[in-house]
Amino acid sequence: QVQLVESGGGLVQPGGSLRLSCAASGIISSINHMGWYRRQAPGKERELVARIFTTGSTNYADFVKGRFTISRDGAKNTVYLQMNSLKPEDTAVYYCNTYPFETRYWGQGTQVTVSS
Repeated sequence: QVQLVESGGGLVQPGGSLRLSCAASGIISSINHMGWYRRQAPGKERELVARIFTTGSTNYADFVKGRFTISRDGAKNTVYLQMNSLKPEDTAVYYCNTYPFETRYWGQGTQVTVSS
């Protein structure tokens, strides 16, 4: 059974940083394309934030480019999202999943709130 558990969210001031983690079980993150997604409001569609391919190459949504970095640790089977220069509009629940996503893999996500 695949389980993706996100952690590391919290309340941070504008301009601050957070590092999100996604611990995977039942799936090997290094041999799957993986992505971070976010949902900014209930009922709104999740949007892709960043993805990392099995080759190690990465790709980012324009609204986070230059501020966020996706990475993974194969030994820990964990995917990370380093978020710098956070803005209030980055407030959302952040999720990890494969890319493209599998509906049955969605976890609880981790809440990120950017506010002064």
